[in-house]
Amino acid sequence: MSSTARISALLCAGLLALTACGDGSAQNSAHSGGGSADGYPVTVASCGKEAKVTAPPRRAVSLDQGSTEILLSLGLADRMAGTGTWTDPVLKNLAKDNAKVERLADRYPSLEKVLAKEPDFVSASFLYTVGKGGVADRTKFTELGVPVYVSPTDCAGKDNDGAGDGKRVKTLTMDSVYGEVRDLAKVFGVEKRGEKLIAGMKNRVTAATKDIDASDARLMYWFANSDAPYMAGCCGAPGIITRELGAKNVFDDTREEWPQINWETVADRDPDVIVLGDLTRKSQSAESAAAKIKFLESNPATKNLTAVKKKRYVLLSGQAMNPTIRTVDGIEQVAAALRKFGLVT
Repeated sequence: MSSTARISALLCAGLLALTACGDGSAQNSAHSGGGSADGYPVTVASCGKEAKVTAPPRRAVSLDQGSTEILLSLGLADRMAGTGTWTDPVLKNLAKDNAKVERLADRYPSLEKVLAKEPDFVSASFLYTVGKGGVADRTKFTELGVPVYVSPTDCAGKDNDGAGDGKRVKTLTMDSVYGEVRDLAKVFGVEKRGEKLIAGMKNRVTAATKDIDASDARLMYWFANSDAPYMAGCCGAPGIITRELGAKNVFDDTREEWPQINWETVADRDPDVIVLGDLTRKSQSAESAAAKIKFLESNPATKNLTAVKKKRYVLLSGQAMNPTIRTVDGIEQVAAALRKFGLVT
């Protein structure tokens, strides 16, 4: 059976509440009772498009871990039908609720698998996830009457048209992360929960950065891959961490999100501290922090780096190095490490 035929079959079997089989015209979801709920419809910006819901979603599928952890933090596990695309274990305080939601795949679930959950809302942290090479182009979902929300952290002030992970035209700030929380809280009708979550994050940032000056510390952020390593440019989530602490990123001269940089260039920049992505996925070389450290301490081009000789490593989850609610964890952890290394005044 062709992919198109499989999707059509899934539609007719399970998505009648969302779409009329045959002509693809969107219908009101079953729980809306044929009309809009109080306070709805709600429309939020979605990376150059709009996501419109006529009632609070009850069968949401979140296709990236960052989006999933926001929904779980908002207490919405009972309204989630599935998740996908994980780089790290879920936050410990969310583990109980996360266990109630089916994990459709560790990486990208198939479009058919997502549609089989009869979603009434799909969220993603990255355009790529709902684009070519990811789960499916978001137009596939919208044609079936399923609204798709993509985080502003991956599009506001960012050029995703080139190769790689895109380029930051404007410097990312925590405001975009807070904006994602507000958008999702609005979609689900839990605005007060959203503001409470944001207030808590802001308080943590304030506490972590109080009386800290790390202007003499030169940091490097290595996400993954030992053959052609992905290092953070100036202006994504690692940039937020660096600026909050008053430190310097040795690759702040590039606006690329995660440029691949050769080890000779790394040796020339000679960072004081190396922030390592400690990933549990298995898609590239040197995913875990342990594998990265082993490489750094044995490779001729890196074993004499200042950070390596002094073992100044900071281990962060992949989610903390992406623009997510965990970026606050990154600020706290890097701040604590710089204090421990004696690199703050």
